[in-house]
Amino acid sequence: MAKVTRRQFVAGAMGAVAAAKANAGDLRTPAQKPNILFILADDMGWGDLSCYGRPDYKTPILDRLAAQGMRFTHAYSAAPVCTPTRIGYYTGRYPARLPVGLEEPLLARSQMGEKLKTHGIPHDHPTLPSLIKAQGYDTALVGKWHAGYLPNFGPLRIGFDEFFGNMSGGIDYFSHKGTDGLPDLFEAEVPVERIGYVTDLFTTRAVDYVKRPRNKPFYLSLNYTSPHWPWEGPKDIAFSKSLKGGADYVSGGSLKVYGEMMRNLDTGIGKVLAALREAGLENNTLVIFTSDNGGERFSYNWPFRGQKQTVFEGGIRVPAIVRWPGVTRPGVVSNRPVITMDWTATMIAAAGARPHPNYPLDGEDQLAILSGRESVADRTFFWRIRSQGAMRSGKWKYGRSGTTELLFDLSVDEHEQADFAQAQPQILERLRREFNIWEAAMMKYPAAVS
Repeated sequence: MAKVTRRQFVAGAMGAVAAAKANAGDLRTPAQKPNILFILADDMGWGDLSCYGRPDYKTPILDRLAAQGMRFTHAYSAAPVCTPTRIGYYTGRYPARLPVGLEEPLLARSQMGEKLKTHGIPHDHPTLPSLIKAQGYDTALVGKWHAGYLPNFGPLRIGFDEFFGNMSGGIDYFSHKGTDGLPDLFEAEVPVERIGYVTDLFTTRAVDYVKRPRNKPFYLSLNYTSPHWPWEGPKDIAFSKSLKGGADYVSGGSLKVYGEMMRNLDTGIGKVLAALREAGLENNTLVIFTSDNGGERFSYNWPFRGQKQTVFEGGIRVPAIVRWPGVTRPGVVSNRPVITMDWTATMIAAAGARPHPNYPLDGEDQLAILSGRESVADRTFFWRIRSQGAMRSGKWKYGRSGTTELLFDLSVDEHEQADFAQAQPQILERLRREFNIWEAAMMKYPAAVS
């Protein structure tokens, strides 16, 4: 046996350690728990980033994030409107498993009536922040909550340590007032006044949070209100002062203003990502970016039909980008169908947590897809909003509106124009039956009040 020198022994040992780390990385996340940054845009359409095809402005920051990680082309929101998707995100379960998930969307606080006391995520319901917090994480929500109102409900009641943002769905970007004309900006559970464009305020708070010294990993949910109405760019304070709230908020706007909002959002996200890099945290941070539902009137949804508040692809297909150094490979484009609750499951797993056995998740951990160990597989998803329902099973999309049923083959017709309901009766019957079974397990909508 040849004699081994000390230098050869040390080199061999170091190589063995490196190989062990590499092999472990192939199977699981790095040994150190990752920080988690989840960025949620509001009403951003599938094609509203230039890396998804937007032709009239550029989003270089998010384009670069996609080039550094994985971009999904078949990502879906849990619902075609704000509140239900957020319930799906916080719980990892279909929104209609809770009464608040039937609010499409949750109205302003002053309009809630008796529902103010009952409609929110129950304190004893396990959630993404509560499960991650139990693993030793600092947890924070910056931005839009929209899942129940104080005094009974709020971010601090479901596992977030900190909260700075708005409780309702849409607020003015400068006055920070909701559609009922009341101020809606909170620090923890205390109303506060701040001066500035709200997208920038959320960005600044997120940057400060990332740079803060700490001895624990963090989970930060950065829920922007942009590019949700009212459509106001960062220089549109005069327009903001002309609005009276309510219906005024959904009027106005233009492609030019929308582009200004999107560029500002992209720049802000760039500042948060730069803060990660400057703090030396970039290489151990899982970053997920997506939208709460499809886009509205100024969004670029081509080639999809429909928009927000419909279950056509334009209302539920959203952009999604994931960067996790050491797990994702740069520049990968995935056709894997994913949905909001999958991101919940993925973050819970990344933090080393497990779902509560009494509240099984409807989403699936996507680590194997992110790391390239699994390829695309068929998935089955369900959506429902009042009289509309939809289901995707593999390439087939089943839809219903009242008594009308539709069947589309998304592999050849993502525009949802060619109805196969008559040509494929057996497939229609199978999907109808599966949808009915799923719907029976969800909560029923309360009877309409005449």
